Amino acid sequence: MLPEFLPSWASLLPFLAATLALNLTPGADMTYTIARSAAQGPAAGYASAWGIAVGSLVHTLAAAAGLAALIQASPLAFIAVKWLGAAYLVYLAINLMLAKPEADAKEVGRSDNWRVFRQAVIVNLLNPKVALFMIAFLPQFVEPERSPVWLQMIVLGSLLNIGGIIVNSTLATIVGLGAKRLHHSPRVQRVMNVVSGTLLGGLAIRLALVQR
Repeated sequence: MLPEFLPSWASLLPFLAATLALNLTPGADMTYTIARSAAQGPAAGYASAWGIAVGSLVHTLAAAAGLAALIQASPLAFIAVKWLGAAYLVYLAINLMLAKPEADAKEVGRSDNWRVFRQAVIVNLLNPKVALFMIAFLPQFVEPERSPVWLQMIVLGSLLNIGGIIVNSTLATIVGLGAKRLHHSPRVQRVMNVVSGTLLGGLAIRLALVQR
């Protein structure tokens, strides 16, 4: 028998199936993790995966508290968050493209990974579609008669996040280790930086074109 802070199996099983499908579907989070892993190694990919998870957890808490409804109700708030997110991605893309190959020939250090983590949190927080997704997706599987809605939404959002961390960390390992073998060549590193920066720039364009 499931604890009361979870919905029944009738709701939980479809949720887990949907969560698996969502986490395996290529999207902005996956692309961001791949870009960071390719440019800076697996540790940067792990930092990105955890940063994305923290950002998603904040979105979950906001949805549970009803704050995400403000973005849904206010066109101005949605546009402001969207363009801030797109601008930040462009900034990251330019920095990556202009980075010196010699400085990035080895996997980034611990302090740089912390910076990558913080950047991933910000990128996720500045994506209004995540907030709208949480407020639209999670309530479908909540059973109010079992326990408070906000508690079930936080638990379900956390389960969604765990799946995302596993998938993105696996990608970080595969892409990061493969790219790490090529980082000994400054020329190859330059190409990797440009490709990764282009991916981030593509994410910026995608976010800028997002409609409510």
